[in-house]
Amino acid sequence: MLAQIHSAAVQGIDAYSIEVEVDCGFGQMNIVVVGLPDAAVKESRDRVTTAVANSGFRFMVGRTTINLAPADVRKEGPSFDLPIALGLLAASEQIEPVEGLLERLMIVGELALTGAVRPVKGILSIALQARAAGMAGLLVPAENAMEAAVVEGLNVIPIRNLREAALFLEGEAGIDPVRVDMASLFRINPDDDLDLADVKGQDSVKRALEVAAAGGHNLLLIGPPGTGKSMLARRLATLLPPLSLEEALETTRIHSVCGLLRPGQGLVCERPFRAPHHTASDAGLLGGNVQPTPGEISLAHHGVLFLDELPEFKRGVLETLRQPLEEGRVTISRAAGSMTFPAQFMLIAAMNPTPDGKMPAESRSSPREIERYLGRISGPLLDRIDLHVEVPAVKFAEMSRARPGEPSASVRKRVIAARELQLRRFTGRPVRCNARMGSRELRQFVSLDEPTAALLRTAMTDLNLSARAYDRILKVSRTLADLAGREPVVAEDVMEAIQYRSLDRQLWG
Repeated sequence: MLAQIHSAAVQGIDAYSIEVEVDCGFGQMNIVVVGLPDAAVKESRDRVTTAVANSGFRFMVGRTTINLAPADVRKEGPSFDLPIALGLLAASEQIEPVEGLLERLMIVGELALTGAVRPVKGILSIALQARAAGMAGLLVPAENAMEAAVVEGLNVIPIRNLREAALFLEGEAGIDPVRVDMASLFRINPDDDLDLADVKGQDSVKRALEVAAAGGHNLLLIGPPGTGKSMLARRLATLLPPLSLEEALETTRIHSVCGLLRPGQGLVCERPFRAPHHTASDAGLLGGNVQPTPGEISLAHHGVLFLDELPEFKRGVLETLRQPLEEGRVTISRAAGSMTFPAQFMLIAAMNPTPDGKMPAESRSSPREIERYLGRISGPLLDRIDLHVEVPAVKFAEMSRARPGEPSASVRKRVIAARELQLRRFTGRPVRCNARMGSRELRQFVSLDEPTAALLRTAMTDLNLSARAYDRILKVSRTLADLAGREPVVAEDVMEAIQYRSLDRQLWG
């Protein structure tokens, strides 16, 4: 007898439908899996047959053929265990599913030898594909149910073991679909351990953090050790506006296919903060493997990528950041194919000004050593960082000051107000913040009067800034005007934006 089960697989961060066909016939005992299965899928034969026997069903006899269609797409992972097992039971007439039920359901899940159903990766993408394919329901491992249930218009049925799934298909076990209160998922208590008020002094750097958060700008912090660069960078996430539902879904899909969601976690509702070590490879940062998977820059999508000790990263690794910073996505090409992953992140980098950590005037390093150290960061990469800020040593009077600084919550209100202005301004455009403006948006939304334009021309000539730096100055100026709550960009905004571009010429010029 032939049984057909709807399932799905994940390629990159997208899912596609898979038809699991199981035919039980006569002949010598043999189970054959066809349809370009990988090693994990081939091993499902042994997992499934053992799980079927341990769940109280009879052992398979005769020749059984399992086809995973379409046959020209490689199938990976253990997520086909549950649909294959249910297909075997239906084809061997050990269960009689309710008429028409299998046609309306998509099924995924890994099986333990005991028959228990284990969670799998990429459930959110699979749930979105199930809805797009017109399925009424989705049978998933119980630990994945919350994640799948964030997709509206889909009945998500949590399954704990093979016996429970079989009874559900026969109509003998009533399992209520999982429902998720989306509003409660977004009620996040801020992390009290990270607050901008904890940082003593550094008012100019805090101002730069506010500007970066308000416009989604990249930021470079330059200063000797012990000045609080890492401490400041880690508090940037507390200034960012909350994720929208669309952003949360995009972020969750990436974390789901990488298996980074906690058990029972339905949605990533906080902006990610990723801080890879400086020994990270280009594959670890961009993504890779035989079958391309997301890397750190994609895991930081809609959040922050923090690179501490920037010159310690291999220059080749840093150069791979140039295209993602410009385009907001990364394309990985391997023998198995090409994958494009989203990578719209804020880059926050920190570094010492010299090899021994001191400012150039105080350093014992030779000019040649300093030049070699700074030369690990190329000019084109530096041009893609909007704000360059010096982090000076904190004076004793500031460290001993009892009065705390402004808390993150207060700064965040101003950041959210500025971001809301930008969202209204860019309505109908694929732009969410000023840092993502293209040439067309710059011409339309950043206009300078003649005195202000003359000021900018002079700065471009004196500081020998590039054309890309010119665009960055305009974008930061737009953000400064938004923080001040005014529409026109004035000379004061441009002057402050130019100030954030001067350090690269002092150190690299």
